[in-house]
Amino acid sequence: MPAAAEAVVASGGGEGGSGGGGSGVGTARAALALAAAAAAGACCAYLLSAWRSARSRPGSRRSAGVLDGVLGAIGNTPLIRIRSLSEATGCEILAKAEFLNPGGSVKDRVALQIVTEALAEGRLAVPGGLIAEGTAGSTGISLSLVARALGCRCFIALPDDAAAEKAATLEALGTEVLRLRPVSIVHPDHPVNVARRRAAKEGPGSIFADQFENLANMRAHLATGEEIWEQTGGRVDAFVSGAGTGGTLAGVSAALKARDPSVRTFLVDPPGSSLYNKVTRGVLYTREEAEGTRLRHPFDTITEGIGLNRLTANFAAAAVDGAFKGSDREAVEMAAHLLRADGLWVGSSAAMNCVGAVKAARALGPGHTVVTLLCDGGARHLSKFHSPEYLESWGLTPRAKPEDGLAFVEFGHGME
Repeated sequence: MPAAAEAVVASGGGEGGSGGGGSGVGTARAALALAAAAAAGACCAYLLSAWRSARSRPGSRRSAGVLDGVLGAIGNTPLIRIRSLSEATGCEILAKAEFLNPGGSVKDRVALQIVTEALAEGRLAVPGGLIAEGTAGSTGISLSLVARALGCRCFIALPDDAAAEKAATLEALGTEVLRLRPVSIVHPDHPVNVARRRAAKEGPGSIFADQFENLANMRAHLATGEEIWEQTGGRVDAFVSGAGTGGTLAGVSAALKARDPSVRTFLVDPPGSSLYNKVTRGVLYTREEAEGTRLRHPFDTITEGIGLNRLTANFAAAAVDGAFKGSDREAVEMAAHLLRADGLWVGSSAAMNCVGAVKAARALGPGHTVVTLLCDGGARHLSKFHSPEYLESWGLTPRAKPEDGLAFVEFGHGME
């Protein structure tokens, strides 16, 4: 392995490895032993069974060519080769086109799995039950779509600095929306805590989706990982993704490592998030959170939907082999590059995933196959990530030229 790769790969670290994070984290791991065992890929038969049973969920296929309603269109997204990135790195860089889900993002998978499990357990009343969640937007849109399809109601609490078009989309879907100022997760007015109280107030028949701690999130991505394996014909060397809840990394890593334990899974982490240090050093820490230096928000970055400063049940279940840092500049330049070179118009987290894919390809060397996700498209990022005025206010106007290729992606892991 090249030296750059060895600098990135955490030896036994990450939430699925043996790297320590204190006795509190150890207790959390113990409580999640069964989920972590599945996430470690110990039992391929179990994972395949879970994936196949998901096919019987609401909206499953009725026949080879007919889907049962809009929910049947969730998942089984195309795997596309990103030509410009592949040619520049000498690797095959492939991406799941999750923006083609009916709700426009990868979160459709999670929303459907959470609701499916709640229905199977008799916790959600259909029709009429309320689904409540605190989210930066995309999960709320997906839950709203699933709720509408099943005749349920939806309540979404979201931070008021989320892109305005996300709130507008939620309202257009008939969702009750409450916008709140960004605060710490321990604050009673954090969107997650507000949504939890709202579900409890509704009483039986209504649910708090709890995407961060609900392992249905991880289980949704067992199917994602199985799709990747089938679509690549088993020829996959690495999977790269950011983490907003950790569910994608947990589910995909479980499925792929069950098929082939040598498949590497990497995190790409935005500015201010603590997960990079958790994977590489075993400690949840970022300098932006240091005493006396904390910024106005938990972490200031223009990427939405990824980055964490706490250990969630879903991320704790992920088997992560290493991590890369990504910057806002790299994400902005990557989005502009993908549109210019490949005709792909993607959101901020998808752009960051592609930054991570390039870094993984460089670390592994030519001839490898690296897979990532295009989480959503650019349409719900018009007021921020794809706004020239907004980017200028952050000093992030794209400046890379076509002849520069991928020079805007920093070499190495980006450690400060």
